[in-house]
Amino acid sequence: MKTVIFDLDGTLADTSADLIAAANACFRGLGYGDVLDAQADAHTAFRGGRAMLTLGFSRVKPGFSEDDVMTQYPVLLEAYAEDIDTHTRLYEGAVEAIEALRSGGYAVGVCTNKPEDLADRLLTRLGVRDLFGSMIGAKTVGVSKPDPKPYLAAVEEAGGVLTQSFLVGDTETDRSTAKAAGVPCALVTFGPDGDGVKRLEPEALLTHYNDLGRLTRELIG
Repeated sequence: MKTVIFDLDGTLADTSADLIAAANACFRGLGYGDVLDAQADAHTAFRGGRAMLTLGFSRVKPGFSEDDVMTQYPVLLEAYAEDIDTHTRLYEGAVEAIEALRSGGYAVGVCTNKPEDLADRLLTRLGVRDLFGSMIGAKTVGVSKPDPKPYLAAVEEAGGVLTQSFLVGDTETDRSTAKAAGVPCALVTFGPDGDGVKRLEPEALLTHYNDLGRLTRELIG
């Protein structure tokens, strides 16, 4: 089957506010209060929990160590799991576009660097887990993007073939993953980098999910 694989954070859903809230829960527990801002630091949120903790500690604890980050990381994950969908919303038109792909005979799946259990929980809470034929998260296959192995696993689990697939993402990590896998990449312009993803020279830009069907036909037929 021809297959479309999606990144999650910043591609299918805007998860930044809940990610920032989880990091701030860590800093509140340490007595620093809310160190990160949901809007100003949204870009860092999409780089993951360790990146958020590193940024926060850089603001409140000069000379902090990697041990500080690693100690708080499990705390962040627990806080995030508790309130994973408080503010998170799927991007406009995503559900309709993915349903249209499925109706058109395409397989669809998810390949994310979010821990698999959290990704699965989030999509379930959002009511769309059943739309996807695969769910590959961080370390599901022992490595994470930009290694191509998670992408290949996502394609195969969805019932697809690598040579008739492409990746929809929002970051340089997704661009690098697609290159490593030898497949096209479409980067969204409504994610954290906006039009800045043009610098990564993807095979296509997705400005709205209304264009996904057309773009898919152009990339893999």
